Amino acid sequence: MPSSVVNHFIYFPETEILRIIYQSGAIYDYFKVSPEIIEKFGKAKSKDQFLNKIIKPRFKYTKIE
Repeated sequence: MPSSVVNHFIYFPETEILRIIYQSGAIYDYFKVSPEIIEKFGKAKSKDQFLNKIIKPRFKYTKIE
């Protein structure tokens, strides 16, 4: 099922950065995200809920665009 918030995500394992491209076009990098979290995020039925409940509260981030 397509996400209403997340358009696409990219994970950079060498730096543990998760880049999320939102449907709005905004791009954010989330720092020190473990591969285990990425695996769960990838399998989540709702990317939006996982993002809001697990990723946003736990990881520092910065807006790229």
